Amino acid sequence: MTIRPAPTVTREYVNHHLDSRRWRVFEPRDDDIVVSTSYKSGTTWIQQILHLLVFRGDPEAPPTPLASPWLDARFHGPLAEVAANLGSQTHRRFVKSHLPLDGLPYHPQVRYVVVARDPRDVFMSLWNHYTNYTDAMLERLNDMEGGSGEPFPRAPGDVRRFWRDWMTRGWFGWESEGWPFWSNLHHTGSWWAWRELPNVLLVHYADLLADPSGQIRRIADYLGFELSAQGLEAIVQFSSFDTMRAIVRERADDQMREVFKGGAEAFFYKGTNGRWREVLSAEDLALYEDAKRRVVPDDCADWLERGWIGLEAGQQPAR
Repeated sequence: MTIRPAPTVTREYVNHHLDSRRWRVFEPRDDDIVVSTSYKSGTTWIQQILHLLVFRGDPEAPPTPLASPWLDARFHGPLAEVAANLGSQTHRRFVKSHLPLDGLPYHPQVRYVVVARDPRDVFMSLWNHYTNYTDAMLERLNDMEGGSGEPFPRAPGDVRRFWRDWMTRGWFGWESEGWPFWSNLHHTGSWWAWRELPNVLLVHYADLLADPSGQIRRIADYLGFELSAQGLEAIVQFSSFDTMRAIVRERADDQMREVFKGGAEAFFYKGTNGRWREVLSAEDLALYEDAKRRVVPDDCADWLERGWIGLEAGQQPAR
């Protein structure tokens, strides 16, 4: 049997949102957890589940953005402060990233939870996210020092124009989709190639929707958390879409309104799948088929459209 070398960082991701170099301050602990998604694939959902697993609903626990910092975000505070926060944490750490595996340092003692979603559903959520950026947030993204490339543009007025750009252009030279953010398909593909590693768990958004209890149990078992039936029921309840939106609206809506028009209501918009059918034409979807063939292998594309549950049930891809 041929043993492959461990994944290594081969690219730097530095733009208006990201700076993968910030991970150089990360000093891994044996029980660390890293949550990685491209975007709009259930990041906040998984972070809430992990917060409930780690803190067991403790009302004195730090809020999720502080407990689980987004390390590669250029705009989330001075790096020294973020590193000091991580270093001082005494709970089991769970750090957020939007980096693909070729830009994120891999440590065999760290557990990686990678979350993905049907790209067409990612797009619909991203459209809402992008079009609700406030002027202040756009200025913040473009006024910071240390970025790379062109300024981050304002969202276009036409959703299908955005789709065409998102499907056919890449922000970084090695990408061919994801503009003006970063590649969605490449992110998933980078982890898919290493899915057999014992410390990598791939979670699908559609599976979380279809069977939250089963998926939360799967995540807890993988991470070594003991979870009673009562504890599982509580996590399902307090990680529901409506509950998360209510919590953020109550505790952090002012901060949310600095980033998104409408605050928590805009950030937690629908949380559903399938809305793309009412928006994208056959011509639009042909661009998606081309992007799949360019960027990811067929088995990865099938998983993105069906998830583990759909694959096991023999479901056909959504069309």
